[in-house]
Amino acid sequence: MKELSHVDAKGRARMVDVGGKPDTARTAVARARVLMKPQTLEMITSGSAPKGDVFAVARVAGIMAAKKTSELVPLCHNIPLASVEVSLEAGAGGASVDIEVTAKSVGKTGVEMEALTAASVAALTIYDMCKAVDRAMEIDNVRLVYKSGGKSGEFTRGRSFDPAQ
Repeated sequence: MKELSHVDAKGRARMVDVGGKPDTARTAVARARVLMKPQTLEMITSGSAPKGDVFAVARVAGIMAAKKTSELVPLCHNIPLASVEVSLEAGAGGASVDIEVTAKSVGKTGVEMEALTAASVAALTIYDMCKAVDRAMEIDNVRLVYKSGGKSGEFTRGRSFDPAQ
């Protein structure tokens, strides 16, 4: 079993030293889903939400969150992001919004946390903008689905959640 890299020999939290690692192209894709009432989804997709264009605001919130990840996650490195793309669409399987974030960087450490943070904050933004009409919304299935670059190589998860991966 691998050891935790963010803990020293005495069990204390530490920031990993990536100074000696080479820069490589890195990509991470994260997904999340917001479950809601069908009427809430209709409100979002028709553009009639009282707080404005839910998809546009959630997209910008996700991008901003990716840029702030190292300020939110204590041991996360501040990395130069090459791009962050946030895709939002009405879920095919019912009343939900599916979120997918692709984050890219060239650097010494990965962009998984930036993609996951962006997907989470985009979902939270949808919740915030629609909570007045649907308090029963649920944020569900936040997960990393792909990463590439660095020493650990490539990781791909199937489309549905598989805790074994």
